[in-house]
Amino acid sequence: MAILIISILCASVVYFFFRKNRLSRLTNAEKLPNALKIILNTRVPYYQKLDKADKGRFEIQVNDFLKYVRIEGVGTTLTDIDRALIASSGVIPIFGFPGWKYNNLTNIILYPDTFDQEFQFEGENRNIMGMVGSGYMNGQMLLSRAALLKGFSSSSGKGNTAIHEFVHLLDKSDGETDGVPENLLPHQYTVPWLKMMHQEMHRIEAGKSDIDVYASTNETEFLAVAAEYFFEKPDQLKHKHPEIYDLLSQMFGQDPALPVSSPLA
Repeated sequence: MAILIISILCASVVYFFFRKNRLSRLTNAEKLPNALKIILNTRVPYYQKLDKADKGRFEIQVNDFLKYVRIEGVGTTLTDIDRALIASSGVIPIFGFPGWKYNNLTNIILYPDTFDQEFQFEGENRNIMGMVGSGYMNGQMLLSRAALLKGFSSSSGKGNTAIHEFVHLLDKSDGETDGVPENLLPHQYTVPWLKMMHQEMHRIEAGKSDIDVYASTNETEFLAVAAEYFFEKPDQLKHKHPEIYDLLSQMFGQDPALPVSSPLA
């Protein structure tokens, strides 16, 4: 009997240490590498505003994003900065929706600079900074590194090309890219949002709005451009366009103008 008890105790001790080591390995595997964490701390203002708990959650989502989305460089060598900023651009719009994944995205192609309609990054007529693929390019995103870096620089202003393209993906997630992301926007806000978009598009065309003129192209581009403004200069958008800010806050489940940004309860 004594031998049996000793055997059980030994087995329990072995199991305890095995489980502890296994959990430790799993936890370490889920942690964002320090090199990427440093980049978030120095280059991503959105992350810098988060409290400690939300920073930890942001890091987990960045790490997860880098596991399920393939990023490759064409004509350039991919760096940790590229990977951290691309992943951050993807996480920022969905940070209010824990567990959300871009099921309509498989890989991202990073070009050194702007490219043309034929996806060439050399020669003339290169004016595209970012694009969400369709048709045979469905599930892919193309980005300019120059635009990516500028979006996280002090000279970015109200713009961020990478966030713009990820918002297009969110818009597309309901099956239609139309400026009304039905998966994010509660039904009762659809008509007010459409009305508000059209009113502001007219103001932009008349030169009476500080929202970038590209937003007047159509409803799809209005959403993406307004979202850039929402995440890049939330205080300014809330002051100048409070109704647009409030609807975007409902849409993304976030209130980034708060002193310490966090998802809405």
